[in-house]
Formats: sequence, structure tokens, C-alpha cells
Amino acid sequence: MRASPYPIPAWRVVLDGVDLTERLAPRLLDLSLTESRGDEADQVDLRVHDHDGRLALPGRGVTLQVAIGYEGSGLFDKGTFKVDDVEHSGSPDIITIRARSADLTGAVRRRRERSWHNTTLGDILGAIAGEHSLRASVTADLAGVLIPHLDQANESDINLLTRLGKRFDAVATVKAGTLIFAPIGAGTTASGQPLPGVQITRASGDQHRYSVADREKFTGVRAYWGDRKSAHRADVLVGTADNEKKLQPTYATAPEAQQHAEAEFKRLDRGSAQLSYRLAVGRADIYPEQTVNVSGFKPEIDGTDWLVAKATHTIDASGGFVTALELERGGEASAEPSA
Repeated sequence: MRASPYPIPAWRVVLDGVDLTERLAPRLLDLSLTESRGDEADQVDLRVHDHDGRLALPGRGVTLQVAIGYEGSGLFDKGTFKVDDVEHSGSPDIITIRARSADLTGAVRRRRERSWHNTTLGDILGAIAGEHSLRASVTADLAGVLIPHLDQANESDINLLTRLGKRFDAVATVKAGTLIFAPIGAGTTASGQPLPGVQITRASGDQHRYSVADREKFTGVRAYWGDRKSAHRADVLVGTADNEKKLQPTYATAPEAQQHAEAEFKRLDRGSAQLSYRLAVGRADIYPEQTVNVSGFKPEIDGTDWLVAKATHTIDASGGFVTALELERGGEASAEPSA
């Protein structure tokens, strides 16, 4: 018998410590795993046939471990998830299981009240990580940033992390037992190691969509700051005022206003060009925050440095395995702030 010229997809599902792969394989409709960059939890969707009624419905809160890849080349461990949605539908009878990253559920989403004073960003993130038995991985340049005052008012820890991520244009998430806080585009793993770059050609996929919004591109961002007890209100401008975006909040200090303005300027630059691409042969080794170089498209597309914002891996009953990527312009926008 001749070997298949195509790699054969493989996967493994372990529910509360019990490997159910062999039992579920004949019943599989599809397995989809979405990996995101920021506070949005990674998500697994598993659909299986229950034509004979012999499958039990899993309870909410049980753990689901997932690995995907190809036969002969090994599987990539995609982490541990908690089941939070189970559906039984018919006819034909189908069980749908949805689970989200276990690191972004539970206590990290409970609201709390507290404040920090005259500390550093690294100390705040280290304290949050310690409270949840997590390791903190914070880049040195961000860890040393001084934070004169920060309130957490009826807000969960994950919401606070998201808010800080937006303030400093950083990846702020929890993966593999690690609280990660690093500049978007830094391209590092939870352990701080650099992520490898990815090379993709036009022949690698069968669908793509490229969009650019240069005509609407902002040339600068203006943020305001001032003492709420006085009438003094000043501003800081990052970029130029030709076509500026004005941030609505009034921040407490000039450094905080500048941090928000710089972060928004970088986000606007990345969002000015986007590329969605579906790989016909799935790539379980692609993760958010990896840099991507593409070739075989238009010069404008090939000449752009891309960054993975989201990756969705899908294996179905036909033996197909595809990976859908959402890419945005990589690199860092740079502009001198002006008062």
C-alpha cells in the first residue's frame, strides 16, 4: 500500500485525566481550537456524533487537555481548558462541547477593590501573579515603569490586566501557568524565549483577504491630563496633528497620558493593514505573536511585516486540517511625543 503524499492529522483529547481520543475518533465531526493574543481566552469547540446515545454529557468545570498535529511528527500540546458550555442537539444527535483556557477562568475573573501607590508595574503584576499561584513573565523595560497610583475598583484581575495591556500596548494574558506582560510584537513564549518566525507562500493556502485603510489613517493621537481638583488641563500629542485622534478620558498625569497616546498610536498603525489567510495544510506550530513573512501576493502584501493576532486550527471528520490566521501589520510605529 502506497503511503499518503499528505500528512495525516492527529489529535488527543483528555477529559479529567481520561484519554478519550480512541473512543471519540469514530464520532468526530470537528475539533476547533482558537488561540488569541490578549485577554480573550483560548477556546476549544468539539462536536461529536451521539447517534446511539452512548456518550455521557461532561459536567461543566471539568478539565479538557488538547493536543493537535500530525501522525509521525508529534503533537503540539495546546494546554488545559475548562468546559463551560455543553449542548445536545438532534436529529441527528450531536454533542457540542465548548471549553475555555483554564488559566483565564475562576478567581482571576472575580471582582475586587484595592489600590496601589508609588510602586512599579512589575511589582503590581508580580503581586497579581502570586495571588493566583502563577509565574510572572514581564519584560524588563515594562517591569520598571513607575506607577504613582492605580485603582482597581469593582474590577476583576483579568480586566485590570487588560486595561494595563491597553495602556502600554502590551500582551497581557495568562498562558501555561504564567502571567505574560510584554510589548505586542515582542514575540516571546511564556518562558521568555523568542518565538520562531513563520514563512508562508501563496501556494500554502486557498483563501485570503487583504485590506488596507491608509486613507483613513490617523497621523497622531492626542491625550489629555490634569488635576481633577483644579481647572488645569493639558495635553500631549504623539505623531502629528494633521489627522489626529483625540482620546476622551482625562488622565491623572502627563506620563500616563503619554503612555495611552503612544499605545493607541501603535494600535492604529497595526490596524491600518490586515490579512486573513487560510492554510490548506494546518500548522499547529503557529501561535499568536509570531512574525510572518508572506510571498506570492501583491508587492504591498509581500512587503509588509505581519504579526499573528489570532490562529484557529480545525480538524474535521474527513481528515482535513486547516489553520485560519488573522494577521495585522507588524513592527512598531514610532513618533516623537510633543507637548
